[in-house]
Amino acid sequence: MSVTIILLAAGTSSRTASQGFHKLLAEFEGLPLLRKMARIAKSSKASAVVVVLGHQHEVLAAALDDLDVTVTINENYASGMASSIAQGFATDQAKNADGVMVMLADMPQISTAHLDRMIDVFHEAGGNSVVRAVCGEKPGNPVIMPRSLYGSVLHLTGDSGARRLIETSGLPIIGVELGLAARNDVDTPEAIAAAGGMPAKF
Repeated sequence: MSVTIILLAAGTSSRTASQGFHKLLAEFEGLPLLRKMARIAKSSKASAVVVVLGHQHEVLAAALDDLDVTVTINENYASGMASSIAQGFATDQAKNADGVMVMLADMPQISTAHLDRMIDVFHEAGGNSVVRAVCGEKPGNPVIMPRSLYGSVLHLTGDSGARRLIETSGLPIIGVELGLAARNDVDTPEAIAAAGGMPAKF
């Protein structure tokens, strides 16, 4: 039973761009954040990793040099996150998988062990449930969606992601406790610094 990871990295990074840098190029442990997260995804039990780029895609793509990932460009990234999710689901790597994990590229506390735990739970549940990272009772990211939702995902619109689709799907939703890692993203310079990152000019 295979799981493809879709790593979402198409947004404008508006809250750091005003200070002259893209959050996904901030350095964590000597690596651009995007490269760090792509390596974490690639090191997991996932069968494939698809990275969805949009804003500043030429610059961000350079951070993925020599990594065995598939890059797809969302030209409609300004319309919101839903278009990037749909872009990823439209790839062959997603279409051919039993489940697709949607992962945000700005969550540096997520580890390969977290991803593997979620993939294991998806397998154990027979590939027919949604598996979602949680922090206590609060839903977070990443999330694995089974094949039965693929058609609906392709019609998502706006910037709300797939949460409403998941919660109205009628499918079992299994929460996997990842603690604060499931909720902590780095949208601001202050958040990047607090997570141990260093701004990088672009």
